Amino acid sequence: MKILIICSKAFYGKIPSIKAELEKAGHEIELPNCFDCPETEDGLRGTEKHSEFKAAMFKKSRATIAEMDAVLILNFDKNGVKNYIGGATFLEAYDAFCFNKKIYLFNDIPEGILKDELIGFSPVVIKGDLSKVC
Repeated sequence: MKILIICSKAFYGKIPSIKAELEKAGHEIELPNCFDCPETEDGLRGTEKHSEFKAAMFKKSRATIAEMDAVLILNFDKNGVKNYIGGATFLEAYDAFCFNKKIYLFNDIPEGILKDELIGFSPVVIKGDLSKVC
């Protein structure tokens, strides 16, 4: 299965081991935008270029998701928020939903204003068990 990993940049350090385990199981893994250069966005904040960058990344993610079989959302605790899912990750999950892609959630759906929408995407919550990605 072709799977795009999506998550907050704060979780990029967790990706290599997850990617390796999924590849060992025979999956083809696509990494998030800017995985190799996560600091790219930081230098653009507050500028017109930042808006252009964000728009380009949203379009790139959407095109990538269209080519995938599934997305895996890595949602860990961040800044006191349990199972954090940020705005960009939510939008990528929505794109996956619109393209009828399978959506896997590494941990439980987080509490918050988007909980009902996330439930509506019918994600498969794997509770950290990558063998459930199939």
